[in-house]
Amino acid sequence: MPEKFIAGLDLELIERARTVVSRVADVTPMESSRYLAELLGSPVFLKCENLQRTGSFKIRGAYNRLIQLTAEERQRGVVAASAGNHAQGVAFAARELGIGATIFMPLGAALPKLQATRDYGAHVILRGHNIVETLGFAGEFAESSGAVLIPPFDHRDVIVGQGTLGLETLDQVPDVDTVVVPVGGGGLVSGVAVAVKQRAAREGRSIRVIGVQAENSAGYPRSFVAGEPVEVPVMSTIADGIAVSKPGVLNFEIVREMVDEIVTVSDDDTVRALLVLLERAKLVVEPAGAVGVAAILTGAVRMAGTTVVVLSGGNIDPLMMERVISRGLAASDRYLKLSLMLPDRPGQLARAADLIAEAAANVVEVLHTRHGNGLQIGEVEIELSVETRGTEHAEFVLQKLRDAGYDPRVSSR
Repeated sequence: MPEKFIAGLDLELIERARTVVSRVADVTPMESSRYLAELLGSPVFLKCENLQRTGSFKIRGAYNRLIQLTAEERQRGVVAASAGNHAQGVAFAARELGIGATIFMPLGAALPKLQATRDYGAHVILRGHNIVETLGFAGEFAESSGAVLIPPFDHRDVIVGQGTLGLETLDQVPDVDTVVVPVGGGGLVSGVAVAVKQRAAREGRSIRVIGVQAENSAGYPRSFVAGEPVEVPVMSTIADGIAVSKPGVLNFEIVREMVDEIVTVSDDDTVRALLVLLERAKLVVEPAGAVGVAAILTGAVRMAGTTVVVLSGGNIDPLMMERVISRGLAASDRYLKLSLMLPDRPGQLARAADLIAEAAANVVEVLHTRHGNGLQIGEVEIELSVETRGTEHAEFVLQKLRDAGYDPRVSSR
């Protein structure tokens, strides 16, 4: 690590912050995963920050930043901008310290996150259609009101607070070889990297740190090529908690020097991971918090030795969860949506349904039309939603229909 960062951001700072942060943050569980261990070929543990107070790791950095404020700054109050997790972390920390908090959230912010932020005592203002616009409004408010702007990741105190998670990781899994961390702006991975790398160096060994970004908002790979933080267009992604258009300045320097690799995962990879966490680990995790598991499922993380995957948050809207489960089933080939052209006469639908039943699959929905494009007179189109047990079973069902003379067309799987 460069000397300038050893002087300004080091293990001793994080160790001191641990005592401070422990006043509000829980030591979250570390759960082993046999399923992921079999895939990776080495032990895998899940650091469950989805079970943290406020539902994510953000409380660590927010509290550590706010407690550094002077009496005069506390009197002025604080302001932050966030779609959810940072908002709740700042609101909770401000309440605990008796500081007034104003939180700007984008229009359309998830209702559970909005309500939780208000319940922690913050004054919430809905402004802006995306987080970039919302951050702009928060900055203007800070200038006009004198409130202290609390950044979500690009500040030393925030990074130090997030680094306390790294110290807990080493306490809970002392022989860890690799730590896998979700990455948006880089606050969490920066703090964790400083904590685990410097502690490991003190012990005469090394630990790999791998960051994971959503491929639709992956600012770090392009910034590495440019040699400086660059802004990338943020396309729609299910992992909205790490949808950040530009790495933090301080975060970028730390990540470039201390993080071994940044990998990316798709939305479909992420929903598969969420489904695995629900079914195999019985854990509710938000999409941004599951990208590390997605990286293991896709093989982006391999030959990692004893591995800890940080589940960074669990604040998921129930409506989003419903959509995620449906998409996850489709992405895992456990949900087929297919259409069949059938003669328009009695018994044809029953025959097709019998074939699917013989293949041990379950029809959950049927749509029937005589008016589709390409239909001949005397034909009907049947759209079937079918539950299967995975890729091999889905192919078996389709082949069963083909062998009977049908031409199933798959629209979703």
